[in-house]
Amino acid sequence: MPTLAGVVRKEGRRWLDPSTWHLRTRLVLVTMALLVAICGAIGLFSYASMDSFLTKQLDDRLGQASRISNNAGRPPNGNPSGRPNPLDGPGQGIGTLFARINGENVSSGFLAKDATRSSLSAEDDQVLLALRHDGTPVDRTLSTGSYRLVAVEAPYGDVIVTGLPLDEKQNTLNSLVWTMVIVSMGGLVLIGLAGTVLIRRTMKPLEQLSEVATQVSRLPLDAGEVALAVRVPPSNAHPGTEVGSVGHALNLMLDNVSKALEARQQSETKVRQFVADASHELRTPLTAIRGYTELMRMTEDFTPDGKKSLARVQSQSERMTTLVEDLLLLARLDEGQPLKISDVDLTQLVVETVSDEKVMAPDRVWQLELPDEPVVVRGDATQLHQVLANLLSNARKHTDPGTTVVTGVMRSADGSAVVTVTDNGAGIPPEFVDRVFARFARADAARTSPAGSAAAGAAAAGAAASEGTSGLGLSIVQSIMEAHGGTVEVTSRPGRTEFALRLPCEPPAA
Repeated sequence: MPTLAGVVRKEGRRWLDPSTWHLRTRLVLVTMALLVAICGAIGLFSYASMDSFLTKQLDDRLGQASRISNNAGRPPNGNPSGRPNPLDGPGQGIGTLFARINGENVSSGFLAKDATRSSLSAEDDQVLLALRHDGTPVDRTLSTGSYRLVAVEAPYGDVIVTGLPLDEKQNTLNSLVWTMVIVSMGGLVLIGLAGTVLIRRTMKPLEQLSEVATQVSRLPLDAGEVALAVRVPPSNAHPGTEVGSVGHALNLMLDNVSKALEARQQSETKVRQFVADASHELRTPLTAIRGYTELMRMTEDFTPDGKKSLARVQSQSERMTTLVEDLLLLARLDEGQPLKISDVDLTQLVVETVSDEKVMAPDRVWQLELPDEPVVVRGDATQLHQVLANLLSNARKHTDPGTTVVTGVMRSADGSAVVTVTDNGAGIPPEFVDRVFARFARADAARTSPAGSAAAGAAAAGAAASEGTSGLGLSIVQSIMEAHGGTVEVTSRPGRTEFALRLPCEPPAA
């Protein structure tokens, strides 16, 4: 089942989804794209309208120029062969083109900028010959530029072609395009800035909701007392708006989570108190059992089976006493009892602890890797000794005779002290590594396999029932290290299992 912390962190990730974070950017981009599309449509419509207007205006001028050309080019009475050039007539503007087509003969020219007549090329004459004589204006490109041309049949039998240059129209359209581009770009920039400010203000409540979810997702909710006081501000938690409804729902969820955390904390407190009280109360009868057992062994005669049974009672009472002491220690650590801080020479502590284990298990190979200078930390000497004793005891109990156990001490680059306990046993089963520090954790293989086979796989786990262990050793190690502000890590593979203890330069404040 998912833990409460996992549910809240999952909700936090939902609020912190990248699509939510980039919603403001997407809104700005969509708005800008819509505005660009609108400006483009307006530009195309304006361009088409202006082009139509200018073309109509040019056609009106062209029609007037064509009538002037027809009248100016009319042969005088009594002289049919004397056809004057319409360009010599009054009212013709600069750039006006004229052509007289009589059969296959073409007489053409245009007024240059200096008001003089200039001739067209033979290729231009061919273009003029191909025009239809229905009086419909058309655009053609000649050697002198682009023209609007119209060809009409004159009453006196000639075909008169009149043309006006398109340069003025094209310049006007180009000016319109540049004007619209500059105005549109300026408008888009201003609208983009205004839209960004407006969207930022609109999205501000969602950012506050996201910030609240982020703060909650970063809280350690899986254990201990948790103060879940963060909430969405009332201004953004009013159900009358869409954002307010989300904020209100988030606050309701946080209220529910806070109540669940309080209930969990109360339950944990009761459990810890029960364990502490039960452990404390069990110490007296267990002490009495051990005392009476010793007294009976010294004062009574027993059969061999009776002595074996009495020894079994004594060993189990001692094991029960150890379990009770471990539970009591864990309960005190959970309550956060202050440490008895002093200077602890880890080098000396390791030497003494390894020496004790060497006496108990001379069939293992015990090695030390110590620095030239003592490594001194601030901590509780008694608890740190228990940490080392638990790790070395695991290595002794759950490995084969002849196993090499190496204990090292060093100072890391950041100033913290590192103690490692490494053995070359069979290693911890991969499926058990993740829960090796859990309380009462035992590898299933360790329950039925003898030491040196599958039981060696749980060497560092303190989990073999045949060795009289309870599965609390590594839990105690982890709790003591956390109380000192340190960490414990394990890496294991067949032939190498290493526990690494890391203690900071300064212990946490009591």
